[in-house]
Amino acid sequence: MSDFMNSGKHNSLTAKLWRGERMCLLGMDVTNPEPDFVGFSIEVKSPGNRLYSPLRNRIAFSYDQPASDAVNGFRNFPSLVAPFQKFRWMHFPYDPKDGTYRYRITKQHMPTDNKLVAGDQVTVDIPLSKETYSDFLDIGFTRSFASSQAYVDKFHNDPNVIPTSRQSGLSFDKSKAPAGVYEWLGFEAYDLLFSLLDEVVNDASLTLDVFAYDLDEPDIVGKFASLGQRLRIIIDDSGSHEKPTNDASLAAAKLVTSAGASNVHRMHFKSLQHNKVLIVKKNGKATKVFFGSTNFSFRGIYIQANNALLFTSEDVAGLFSQYFDLAFQNSPGLLSNAFFASWHAAPLEGKPDLQLCFSPHASADLSLDPIGKAMDDATTAVFFAIAFLYQTKSGAVREAVDRLMKRDLFSYGISDKTSSLEITKPDGTVALVPFSYLSKKAPPPFSAEWSGGSGINEHNKFVVTDFNLPSARVYTGSSNLSPSGETGNGDNLIVLQDQRIATAYALDALQIFDHLHFRARMNQTTTLSTSDTQKALTLQKPIKISGQPKSWFASSYVAGDQAQRDRLLFSH
Repeated sequence: MSDFMNSGKHNSLTAKLWRGERMCLLGMDVTNPEPDFVGFSIEVKSPGNRLYSPLRNRIAFSYDQPASDAVNGFRNFPSLVAPFQKFRWMHFPYDPKDGTYRYRITKQHMPTDNKLVAGDQVTVDIPLSKETYSDFLDIGFTRSFASSQAYVDKFHNDPNVIPTSRQSGLSFDKSKAPAGVYEWLGFEAYDLLFSLLDEVVNDASLTLDVFAYDLDEPDIVGKFASLGQRLRIIIDDSGSHEKPTNDASLAAAKLVTSAGASNVHRMHFKSLQHNKVLIVKKNGKATKVFFGSTNFSFRGIYIQANNALLFTSEDVAGLFSQYFDLAFQNSPGLLSNAFFASWHAAPLEGKPDLQLCFSPHASADLSLDPIGKAMDDATTAVFFAIAFLYQTKSGAVREAVDRLMKRDLFSYGISDKTSSLEITKPDGTVALVPFSYLSKKAPPPFSAEWSGGSGINEHNKFVVTDFNLPSARVYTGSSNLSPSGETGNGDNLIVLQDQRIATAYALDALQIFDHLHFRARMNQTTTLSTSDTQKALTLQKPIKISGQPKSWFASSYVAGDQAQRDRLLFSH
């Protein structure tokens, strides 16, 4: 058993588990499925439990009440009686624990109407530790589910969790929001960020250097202020951030009072100071660094899809510390410094291979060409989530995405918008989705969802290539992966060649893609009658019983179909 994937096989059934960040993807495959095959039941035994619990489905074969009442958005039906008619399923443990999870996957058959018979069964284990690499690297994702049925169920679409566009975030009263909403929305990124801040606040021997772009989260600014002169911070002053009434300027003024004017600098490289970085130092030596796409803001942590990395490594933190010191000095020759002209290797024995690149550069080719080449060289799969991709008209990454849309390769992509982007492949499969939510047109039994307020919702910037191979790579950071950003902005970019890390990012991309693709399809469906909707919300019985023209699994066995690629990719 690997520490991030494991598989098992029995007769016709194959199952493979993939470790994500506080989630597990189960991929299933069946050789020559029988006509009465109706799906998979999945049971899980969590660490410390003696018994299995079935994962639950939102829909079933039939109901003892009208479908519109029975299917109410909740997972009402154990998969032992309402199997999943999918070849992959994502499990998010309700209360994630360190330890080994054991999954029992069973083929289910329906030889006669409404009678289920269990078939081949596979039991597979996987450790789902909370930390990605103990004492070295932890990756965190925001939940990005403010627009979701889960947010409707848990928090009743409450919009009063973030300030309006005309209200300062620094004066927003978070205590009036529903209990637990910020921890839920911020998910792992929230935990990593606030745990690190609390560590520094509570240890007088530590100091903190900060790069900030958007800065309006009052609890974060409050923790910065509590550090006094143990804080040095660089805050962007470009565009609206320069205005005295902007939160970045208001935060700067507050921190001048607590840390002193000499410890609070405003600057913007050529265009933006776009980094979002925390560097922890002990006795003047950098020991930890937090960075990624997550701004220190309400939208960054609680609304947008974002990622963050926390390294406990003097080598990695030291590179960011060099970068910070150069920017803090902001000398006239800053941009011509050799530090910006190359990738920086951090050869760490026994650790994932990684390199870092810091912008701005004289040429965007330095940082973007390797990403475009990795996408072109991928042989099995590419996943990407790139905010502002539609605005980028050229450059190695945008051109590689355009080529990817024409290639016979499994790929899924996410952008905040899709205008000017090709979103389907030659075989007609959707390969790129924009942010979308169920609005007033949400079909029954789904509830209308909150938009998440004004501003973008997809803010990630990462590319994953061949996650299922030892050559897997992840490129991520604060960079928008655009030529103008790489030559004008202060940004960071990391490449990690490591299958465990690549799998974590691939699974996050997959769950966001599925979430948004479903909403885009529902919003396009405006002509469903009530009977059609109810029919669509019922599990399909075998053809000989249902009278349907084809089985629920038929498309997954069509050569060259995206559904077939999906089935094989995650189960083998």
